[in-house]
Order: sequence, then C-alpha cells, then structure tokens
Amino acid sequence: MFENMNEQEAREKILGMVSEYCDTYHRVKEYEEGDRIPYARRVYGHEEMVNLVDSSLEFWLTAGRYTDQFEKAFAEYLGVRFCSLVNSGSSANLGAFMALTSPLLKERAIKRGDEVITVAAGFPTTVAPVIQYGAVPVFVDVTIPQYNIDVDQLEAALSDKTKAVMIAHTLGNPFDLKAVKAFCEKHNLWLVEDNCDALGSKYTIDGEEKFTGTIGDIGTSSFYPPHHMTMGEGGAIYTNNPILHKAIRSMRDWGRDCICPSGKDNFCGHRFDKQYGLLPLGYDHKYVYSHFGYNLKATDLQAAVGCAQIVKFPSFVERRRHNFDRLREGLKGTEDKLILPEACENSKPSWFGFLITCKEGVDRKKVVEYIETHGVQTRMLFAGNLTKHPCFDEMRETGEGYRVVGDLKNTDRIMNDTFWVGVYPGMTDAMIDYMAKTIKEALEA
Repeated sequence: MFENMNEQEAREKILGMVSEYCDTYHRVKEYEEGDRIPYARRVYGHEEMVNLVDSSLEFWLTAGRYTDQFEKAFAEYLGVRFCSLVNSGSSANLGAFMALTSPLLKERAIKRGDEVITVAAGFPTTVAPVIQYGAVPVFVDVTIPQYNIDVDQLEAALSDKTKAVMIAHTLGNPFDLKAVKAFCEKHNLWLVEDNCDALGSKYTIDGEEKFTGTIGDIGTSSFYPPHHMTMGEGGAIYTNNPILHKAIRSMRDWGRDCICPSGKDNFCGHRFDKQYGLLPLGYDHKYVYSHFGYNLKATDLQAAVGCAQIVKFPSFVERRRHNFDRLREGLKGTEDKLILPEACENSKPSWFGFLITCKEGVDRKKVVEYIETHGVQTRMLFAGNLTKHPCFDEMRETGEGYRVVGDLKNTDRIMNDTFWVGVYPGMTDAMIDYMAKTIKEALEA
C-alpha cells in the first residue's frame, strides 16, 4: 500500500482512512423513543480519532507536541497564564492541593494538622488529598436548590489553623464566588476551585465575567468521558500564580526541581553547576527533587484527543445550557413535588446535570426506579454525605481527622432525597422531552 510513498504521504493516507472509518462506523444512532438515555456520553467525531492515530504514529506516547498544544489552547480559552495537563481530574485535585504544601509558599504553606474548609456533599477526591496529607477537612453545609456551600457558615468554620478553602462548583452551578473569595482575602486563605464539573461556567465578579476555575488561586478540570469535554482519562490544573505553577509542575513531574521538558536536557543551562541541599556541587539537576511528588502526567495520545475537543467545546457548553433550560421548562408544574435546580446569583452555568430533590411525601427510591426502568439513567449527587461512608469509619470512631460545622442538615437531605439526570450535548430535544415526560409519570406512578 505504501510503495512509492514517503512517510508524510503514507501518514496522510492512513489518516484519511481513519477519518472515513470513523464517519462510517462511529456514527451516532438516531434516537428513537424507548432507547436508553444515559446521563452522559462522549461527543466526538473523526477529528478526535484522526488526532489520536496521528499521535500514535509518532509513538512518542508520553507528553509531547500535542500536550504543549493543548496546554496552550486550554489556557488561552480560560484566560489564564499557566496550565498543566495531568492524567485525571482526581490527579488535578491532588496536584492542586499538594502544591499548597510546597515550601516555596513559606509561612502560607499548608502543614499537617492545618485545616481546609470544604463540603461533604460532593465527590470524594476533592477531599481525599487533604486527608491523605494529614491536614483536616472542615465540613460545612450546602444550600438547596443551588447545592453549593452555605457561605453563612464560613466564619463559624474558621479557626487559627485554617489555611484554605477547597470546594467544587456543583454540577456546573458556580458557588458564591463573591462571598467565598472575599472570605479568603479577608483571612489570607488559599482558594482552590474544583472545576471538574463546571468547565465553561461563568461568574461575574467586580463587574467582570470570568470562567469558573480562574477566580481562585488554582482551578482544576477533569476530562473523563462524562465530563464537559473528554480525553478518555485526563485533567488539568491552572493558575495565574507563577510560584504555584512551579510547585504544581514539580508535584506533577516526580517532585523534581528541573523544568526541562520531556526528552530535552539542560533547558535551564545550569544542569551541572549548582548546589542543591546536601548533594555534591554540580549534581545533575534533572535528578534533584524539591518536593515529594508524583508522576501525574497524561500521555500525548490523550492530549491529541483534547486538542480536537477544545475546538468544539464552546458549542458543547451552549447545548448543555439549551438542554437544561428545555428540561426545566418541561418539568413546570411539578414544583409541588420536586425542588428544581436554580443557578447561583451572578452566574452563567455550564450545566453538567439537572439536580432534583424530592419534597416531603415523595419517595426518591420509587421515583428513581420508575425513571430507570423506563430507560433514563440517573445518578446520586456523588457521595451524598461523604462523612457517612465507610472510608470515614475509623475517623468517626476516634473523633479525629475531620471537623463538622453545624449538623449538615441539607447535606443529609441530598443524601436521602436528591438525584440527577443528564443534559450532555449529544442529547436531542426528543430525548429531553422524553425525560421530562418520564419524570412526571414517575410522580404519578
């Protein structure tokens, strides 16, 4: 097949065939009533598959040209200075938190025993790095129907050990960034925005509309298949702070002090002429470690998919908003039995899902079972109340390792009465209308 072709011609032929293959065999089946409607699904075309194969033909595999391209494009989209691609959203949260423990931050560095304000109504990997390091999460309640942190409890959660606030924008709905940021500035605290479920959401603060994830000190994203855009697995950490960026990169890249890109030596020009710690003078800088880090890097294969996704991403956001608005309109008249979600003031959400809380007298279990058996996939709001899970058993018994402010009343209500359905951009109006019809039927069943 490749006789009389040079390498570039052979590559172009392969990629042309890949494009045709994708268009032929990966076409999305047109929805028919009765087909199962998942809460999320990848939305992609031949561009992603062509990029993936293009990267594989180079067989570089680890971070390379597609990684550089994605980090630059993603940072430009968000309007931030620095972006670091990692292998998952959970790794992004890990890297973001661990950067705050860096000695580069001097007296503001988080130490073991310091406290981080957060919520229990969310995904565990927002909190896991705090506990794993030996810091103390301080849980406050959330509001309904925004499902975000109750900012009225922030001052009660504060102690002389508080160093940071690390919370997620719930299912795309921004938390009250104005209040949280003012609280952090007042008390000189770090703010980490877990933006994994809210990429593309916007919030107006000080008269300026900004993307969530860019208003605090560090933002994180996930590119797992159900999320706003996908690489299969993948995530990102972003910041405007050069010192935090240096710590993030070190934590991501084994904890090393060197900033040489993968496959390049002596980028800094001082590989063999400096003193580090108690090492011999001129010890190879590529093997000097300033942090106890990890290997959290993504592959160039993942980045290649992301480079195609980011081009399409703005249209994904608009479709999510359309689907959310249509579903909310379709559920009008159910407010006597259901609490429907509301956007945070000053925000323009990029919705990840549509949260619903059953009112008193409505059995969530029966509603969810009816919806599921009629072909609509549902999800709980992740952990519900994280402190009730088996991973907290030992800490609950000893009464150590975390702190709770108040009684987490709404958090427990979410655990018992709340579920959600999807609004991903591959959903058609017919799918949204069927979901609304099915949810209404479930209330009467």
